[in-house]
Amino acid sequence: MPLYDKQTIKIYNSLSGEKDIFKPLNNGYVGMYVCGPTVYSNVHLGNVRTFMSFDVIFRYLKQLGYKVRYVRNITDAGHLENDADEGEDRIAKKARLEAIEPMEVVQRYTVDFHNILNKFNFLPPSIEPTATGHIIEQIEIIKSIIDNGLAYEVNGSVYFDVHKYNETKQYGILSKRKLEDLIHNTRALDGQSDKKNPQDFALWKKAEPQHIMRWPSPWSDGFPGWHLECTAMSTKYLGEQFDIHGGGMDLKFPHHECEIAQAEATNNQAPVNYWMHANMLIMNGKKMAKSTGNFILPNEIFSGENPHITKAYSPSVARFFMLQAHYRSILDFTNNGLLASEKGFFRLMDAINLIDDLNTSDASTFDVSAWKQKCYDAMNDDFNTPILIATLFDAAKFINQVKDGSATVTKEDLELLKEALYTFTFDVLGLVNVAKENSSTDKLSGAVEILINLRKEARLNKDFALSDKIRDELSEAGIQLNDSRDGTTFTTN
Repeated sequence: MPLYDKQTIKIYNSLSGEKDIFKPLNNGYVGMYVCGPTVYSNVHLGNVRTFMSFDVIFRYLKQLGYKVRYVRNITDAGHLENDADEGEDRIAKKARLEAIEPMEVVQRYTVDFHNILNKFNFLPPSIEPTATGHIIEQIEIIKSIIDNGLAYEVNGSVYFDVHKYNETKQYGILSKRKLEDLIHNTRALDGQSDKKNPQDFALWKKAEPQHIMRWPSPWSDGFPGWHLECTAMSTKYLGEQFDIHGGGMDLKFPHHECEIAQAEATNNQAPVNYWMHANMLIMNGKKMAKSTGNFILPNEIFSGENPHITKAYSPSVARFFMLQAHYRSILDFTNNGLLASEKGFFRLMDAINLIDDLNTSDASTFDVSAWKQKCYDAMNDDFNTPILIATLFDAAKFINQVKDGSATVTKEDLELLKEALYTFTFDVLGLVNVAKENSSTDKLSGAVEILINLRKEARLNKDFALSDKIRDELSEAGIQLNDSRDGTTFTTN
């Protein structure tokens, strides 16, 4: 019997609003589509978190024995600045500002995206299609929607008729929004719009003379709407109906709502059985934003060159930190959180590294089989990585007890424990057993912490001259102390 027949997965389905038992359309096979990045800038850490969540889901489904076709696209055209139907193409704007070709922008940031995900030990998707590689498919879908009476052409642009669609279907079925409320909350169109109604969205846009990225179509030289590419690529590679569609919470409306409408209008059936949405990443309790400085790039975590963190962290520590929150929970990225995760990560690795040196006995004081099933239970419950990690620490505690002689394990149980620990730690969570760093950077951190504590004592003793001397001489050495309510941290110049 395949392993997936022994384990029952429940997935929180955004469509039903409940945890639904997972039953793939085809036994033993899973089709999963995840909205990928728009490659006009360095990959955002929040995007990394979303893709990491689906990387773990991909890993777990494969571990259960499913044959998974995982499709994650690259958006390299058609994504306008305001996520709607107006403004400049994000990639074309970047190309104009830097005086380079749009495909140079695409190449640069696609390479960056892959490099970052490789550092985080992501598995590559089965297929990684691009929007520009599927213009023909998108045009064919538009033709079909027009033929079905649910789209109209005006001045070379084609729009999806949301009101007409809503006569027989439900626009808002995923986001639980009603068209009547959308109409009420939408400002009236100005006289320059080609749309019949503000809620209609573009399937094809006629390119203005200055628009670089354009393709011929039956309606005009132009480009496809942003929502259309995912419908074209998901149905091409996964079929008119498939199992899982994922993405960030911010894509639920309008992007995923429009995907459902396009697919229904083309094939007259719901395209996806399980819609999954990962929650957002914030930083120090606030929204991440370059404009406010409350921002960090993935490479800055690895280098430590960011004022919001006190040291460099390995990709596996950062991955471990992110997986300690459930994918549907908001994750607050903080230096203290990373420090705590680093300690926990190495505690787990230290325990795993002890396994081969443990002595075995005639009896076990730990039910390894029950513990192993708890690992599966955690992942079966909507891929609950925090519970899985807590369960892995139960095993780490037991390993340490066996090491110090306060617990015993049989040879058979030890082999089972090792196999399961390796499976869930490395194969499912995707962690890498990196050695604890004992570098000059760590030694510097330790030395500076000693000086910070000496300065703290001097201030308590009202020896402000010594306190200032420690601060000033560290500053001359390129080490800046940063005092806050939570204590003193440092950065290096």
